[in-house]
Amino acid sequence: MKYNKMTNNYFFRFYKCGLSVEQTAKLCFKSVTQVNNWDKGKEIPPECKRLMRMYCERKIGVGESWHGFTVERNKLKLPTGQELEPQQILTAVALLEIECDTDKSTLTKLLKFSRAISKIKNGF
Repeated sequence: MKYNKMTNNYFFRFYKCGLSVEQTAKLCFKSVTQVNNWDKGKEIPPECKRLMRMYCERKIGVGESWHGFTVERNKLKLPTGQELEPQQILTAVALLEIECDTDKSTLTKLLKFSRAISKIKNGF
């Protein structure tokens, strides 16, 4: 789409939510033609806009331990800002299950540092 013809709806769908026309149609249970009409300026129904927003940033879990974790564009976003794909998570879990002795000691040290940083950040 040409920049001078870009509507707010197109900007929202493509740049903010990162959705293609086909993905949006599938997510909202609409036709590709209808999504193209939204891109041209026709109003997006509120329920579809809400679905698109939920796709953009989904909070996961309840409680303090999940604070800052979200799912954005099908990637797990950590509180540090790092985005993980499913394969990376599966690889990490597999490596943790191997339980190499040096990995255990490294993990122990890492946890001690992270707890210390958390205490400093929260004011003891």
